[in-house]
Amino acid sequence: MQFDKSTTLFPASQDMSFLGHCSISPLYGPAADLAVELIREQQYRAGLHFVATYLEQLEQLKIHTATLLRTQPEHIAAVKNTSEAISMIANGYPFEPGDEVISYVHEYPANHYPWRLQERRGVKLKLLSNVPARPGLSLPGAWSMAELESLLTPRTRIIALSHVQFTSGYAADLRALGQLCRERGIDLVIDAAQSLGSMPIFPEEMNIAALASAGWKWLLGPFGTGVFYTSALFRDKLAPVQIGAETMQQGFDYLDHNWHPHTSAKRFEYSSSPISLVAALAKAIGEVHAHYGAEAIFQEILRLQDVFLDALDNPHLEPLVFEAPHRSGILSIVGPDLKALNQGLLDAKIACALRSGFLRVAPHFYNTDEEMLRLAEALS
Repeated sequence: MQFDKSTTLFPASQDMSFLGHCSISPLYGPAADLAVELIREQQYRAGLHFVATYLEQLEQLKIHTATLLRTQPEHIAAVKNTSEAISMIANGYPFEPGDEVISYVHEYPANHYPWRLQERRGVKLKLLSNVPARPGLSLPGAWSMAELESLLTPRTRIIALSHVQFTSGYAADLRALGQLCRERGIDLVIDAAQSLGSMPIFPEEMNIAALASAGWKWLLGPFGTGVFYTSALFRDKLAPVQIGAETMQQGFDYLDHNWHPHTSAKRFEYSSSPISLVAALAKAIGEVHAHYGAEAIFQEILRLQDVFLDALDNPHLEPLVFEAPHRSGILSIVGPDLKALNQGLLDAKIACALRSGFLRVAPHFYNTDEEMLRLAEALS
């Protein structure tokens, strides 16, 4: 696969080596141009052509995201962030007192607090314990499938986990998780903020009931955007918890107050979406991720990680390299005085991501071998 790594498409590379795509990523160049164009359209022409553009860009986002996920556009909704999507799931799910949700003790807040909130409905949140990434390391690492199976009961309704843990970079085996949920009649809800755009994730093949992702990490889109997948069967279970004009099939006929909510995922787009940002995210997904494909992008990311690992020569730093089924786009490093080390990288115009005791190296497909070797030299 030949990737276009041009700095005209990724202009942030002109000034720095950005290797922290698990945080806020640089915006794909043509996506930024389109967002500005649409903002200028409103500046100079107000809403004269707004409705057609609005509907078109929302549809483009769904088409491109569906291509990436190997699903249909009707199962995709535009959201502002992962928290919004998972909150709509948790608050709309038909829980009864005594029902259970299983998650992980070190989950990102977007996939923790919405389930905690359900305790007021009598739902029990059961948290998988931490499995250290290596013996003696007390930092967040992984979780155990054996422990997960031991926590299952007839009252388990949902398993809610991140595809990739934002701290250690540990990736769940989604096919194994999905098969387990299929056998037990459990709904699998996945936070894909640290995988969508960098790893293959196909919800219908993996029996994922719902998936949510921010748009500004691996998807290379604008801050304040996200995408939300739900299967049709799962969607039918959810009661609406956010309602507005766009929930309803009559759309812009605002005086028609009949109750006709969309049956597609559009029901979750309850009010006005930030269309310039939606368009930019659609542009990035369409021209980058749907174009190259998730498998090719992931293999290039792993290759770049390996270039770095082969060149790193510092006995005080330990990269956490998980077994193949659990590797991800995040390569976390443990060692002494990482804060000072990260500042030194920034001074050298190399950006990684410091979080929770880890220095996270997270290259994307457009990074180069030279950048990975510069990082290894700086750390060695």
